[in-house]
This record gives sequence, C-alpha cells and structure tokens, in this order.
Amino acid sequence: MTDIVKRNARAILLDGDELVLIKRTKPGREPYWVSVGGGAEEDDATIEAALHREVFEELGGELERAELVHLITDKLEDGIGVQHIFAARLESMDLSTRTGTEFAKPERGKYEVVRVPFTAQSVRELNLMPPELADFIAANTDAIISVLNTPIRET
Repeated sequence: MTDIVKRNARAILLDGDELVLIKRTKPGREPYWVSVGGGAEEDDATIEAALHREVFEELGGELERAELVHLITDKLEDGIGVQHIFAARLESMDLSTRTGTEFAKPERGKYEVVRVPFTAQSVRELNLMPPELADFIAANTDAIISVLNTPIRET
C-alpha cells in the first residue's frame, strides 16, 4: 500500500452560472488558471473543513454547499498526493478579507480572481491546471450543476 503524503481540497466553485477561478501569472511563464483550494493542514478537522478554510483564505469567501465529486491522484517522490475535488456554491465573497500567505509574496506572481461561464467550451479554452481537472469539468458540467441543485434529503 502506498502512503498518502499530501492532501488537497479544491472547489469547482460556482457563483450563479459562472465558474470562479484564480488566474496565476508568474514571471517567465504563460498565465494559467487554477481552482480555488489548497493543501490540507493538521488543524483541519476534515478535508471539507480544509476546503472551507482555503475558500476563506483565497477569496474571503463562504460556501453555501460543497459535495465531493472527484479525486485526482498524484504520484509523488515519497508516496501519493490526493486532490479532493468538490463541487461547491459560493455564498459570499469579500476579497478585502482574504488572508492567504501567498498574497504577501510578490515573487510568487499574481493571483487574480476571475469568472468564466460554466460551460465545457469555456473550460476547454483555458489553460486550467491540472489538465485532469479541466477534462473532468468539461465532461461533467451538467452533472456538476445537477449535484449542486439537488436538495439534500434527510434520512
């Protein structure tokens, strides 16, 4: 059995009919886009708690709903990394309250919050990283919307 040495929580983050992403611009590299999210920390009670923390850090945002929809496995030097991909709806966002350490380090490049139509075509036109996530979103836009629009049934 291979050990999981790194976990990330990422959001396919919808606000209305738009996908909220972060456009990364680094010196010497073509711009690329990433979903909101990042690494789980020891203080996070669950992987979903890590997602909520990351959304707050990166956007000053709160989620209305989050549903785990996909996993991406990364082969790392000392084990595997697992990216937990959630479909999520944004409840609120205030960029003036974001707290992520990356915003204080200009050498890491720019982090621009962008919105694109939530369509397969829009996602395919971006250099969205990792490519596996772009492929998953483009192939499953209707299913992702359905997951977020289906009421949660109490049992």
